[in-house]
Amino acid sequence: MIDCKPVNVTTAFVYRRASRSGLFYHLRIPKSLLRFPFRRMRIVGLTGGIASGKSTVSNLFKANGIPVVDADVIARNVLKKGSGGWKRVVAAFGEEILLPSREVDRPKLGQMVFSSDSKRQLLNKLMAPYISSGIFWEILKQWVKGAKVIVVDIPLLFETKMDKWTKPVVVVWVSQETQLNRLMERDGLSEEDARNRVMAQMSLDLKRSRADIVIDNNGGLDELHQQFDKVLSEIRRPLTWIEFWRSRQGAFSILGLVTSGLLVCKQLN
Repeated sequence: MIDCKPVNVTTAFVYRRASRSGLFYHLRIPKSLLRFPFRRMRIVGLTGGIASGKSTVSNLFKANGIPVVDADVIARNVLKKGSGGWKRVVAAFGEEILLPSREVDRPKLGQMVFSSDSKRQLLNKLMAPYISSGIFWEILKQWVKGAKVIVVDIPLLFETKMDKWTKPVVVVWVSQETQLNRLMERDGLSEEDARNRVMAQMSLDLKRSRADIVIDNNGGLDELHQQFDKVLSEIRRPLTWIEFWRSRQGAFSILGLVTSGLLVCKQLN
């Protein structure tokens, strides 16, 4: 079933809170630029846990014409051979994480960080500046294109405090038993390895308690589609007046009204 809390879907980008979280600590971007685009559209936060079905929901948004900014895709680009993120990660974890092609051996790196809290935190710290800047520019591109609603798909939405940017926050939830079974079946992991990966993340129950909308994905695809349709209707509902005037279309409308007013005043004078 879908659990929707009453929510005012007004997308205010709370720059101060994001700054305090350290998300933009390493970014050389003017504060005025950071504040500007995020107030101009409805930004929906999407998160979940490993093997919860979040990627399936993300693909459903894409299939229905909603632009999705995918943090996992950005993270993969951050680790491409020769990039700044690649250099920092290799310097921290050593060349044993590299394939003969010099690309990062992602399964090996994943096994390394999921078995150690300190290594996982180090990797997140190294990657965070590059991922957050990548997300920022992808959102900016969608604003320039005139998107009124976008979805930001971030596994660590709460952990990185990026939920402060988004409204509403959608959490794809499953029970831990379902999560473990799906993970073992999908990745061929032992129960111990699967449990280590699940326990390395914030619990889905805690994420659920902080969500505006919860999608219960313990059932099958038909049930998931039914819940998704309700979520889609919720986030597609008309923008509030504040959201509209802050959108690109609203900005052009204001510019047109001001220009017309100036021309009328000039003719009257």
